[in-house]
Amino acid sequence: MASTSTVSPLAPKNVPDMPAIAGVTLATAAAGIKYQNRTDVLMALFDPGTTVAGVFTRSKCPSAPVEWCRAKVKGGKARALVVNSGNANAFTGKTGRAAVTFTAALASKAAGCKASEIFLASTGVIGEPLKATQFTGVMDGLVRRAVPKAFHEAAKAIMTTDTFAKVATATAKLGKAKVTINGIAKGAGMIAPDMATMLSFVFTDAPIAAPALQKILSETVIDTFNAVTIDGDTSTSDTLLAFATGQAAKNGAPKISKASDVRLKDFRKAFARVLGDLAEQVARDGEGARKLVEIVVEGAVSKPSARRIAMSIANSPLVKTAIAGEDANWGRVVMAVGKAGEPADRDKLSIWFGGIRVAHKGARDPGYDEAVVSAAMKKPEISLKVHLGLGRGRDRVLTCDLTKEYIAINGDYRS
Repeated sequence: MASTSTVSPLAPKNVPDMPAIAGVTLATAAAGIKYQNRTDVLMALFDPGTTVAGVFTRSKCPSAPVEWCRAKVKGGKARALVVNSGNANAFTGKTGRAAVTFTAALASKAAGCKASEIFLASTGVIGEPLKATQFTGVMDGLVRRAVPKAFHEAAKAIMTTDTFAKVATATAKLGKAKVTINGIAKGAGMIAPDMATMLSFVFTDAPIAAPALQKILSETVIDTFNAVTIDGDTSTSDTLLAFATGQAAKNGAPKISKASDVRLKDFRKAFARVLGDLAEQVARDGEGARKLVEIVVEGAVSKPSARRIAMSIANSPLVKTAIAGEDANWGRVVMAVGKAGEPADRDKLSIWFGGIRVAHKGARDPGYDEAVVSAAMKKPEISLKVHLGLGRGRDRVLTCDLTKEYIAINGDYRS
């Protein structure tokens, strides 16, 4: 099923202009992988010397492209990225592995580089063989047409059930030079943390060695992409790749070899802003979503405990449907806290919806006012806070409500 025609009501009102990243060019094409009359292939080309880092799904049934990237990212070098939408090339056996090898060989010939420097990602239906021969008619053209500022087009080409293209950008100081970070992402369903929860690609001109880039990426993903859930289902295809061309060195940016380098302070903040922005856009585009939901858990025994409780709440169909129905049903939140398997004390528990305390110390708040709370629940963005009263552990995750449209989208996904 292609992206729906109606853009999510939670879509960002302002879409940034995406500046060029020195050393990166992009192009898209319509290969007819699944969709008709729309682009479904993205190719990004990188200058020699580009480093790469990646984080991937922890699913025990990963796609063929994930296995390919896991092996190639160890080399730390990248010259091209090829992504298709409409077919995940997952659960496709030897045929899927052959498709990956074929695509990489095709791309390496067109780009004039080694196959080991090609990175691949696929998104769409699981279990359907990918006809990689369809790339034959577009690959050379992609290389010829690649241009520096096609990030919006790139984000559109990788959409499936997404209702809007997801892009983000930021700049940072590295030494005395300015560096740029651009990111694109796709994701609306089958979203649960265990990596990056979708496909996302981040590009920078900063000169950062692959091991340092890998550490930064792995650390930043924890409180950005791994703090988002739509439906609790982790994809077979989750891939987050970061590419650093190093071209800002020509403008005086220092070459970074260690993630602990103090000169990375501003870069790390900007990098986290890009990943956090993209992660929020994924939550805003949750299939059928009408409410963006921020869940904050405080007073837990530790941050990991707070994360597990927050995810228990965020992944509860009963909590999510209550929010869809604009019902501040704290009983469902109590249920989700209790089932998380983490330390909790019923008689110390307090709960807030939209900044209004509805339950306190194990009972309904004495000052509860149904009309006031109902008004807060009608807003498109809802905050839900739980305080456990046990310690100083705190965490935050993003999710969305669960509506009838989610069922409609996924009920006929393969048709």
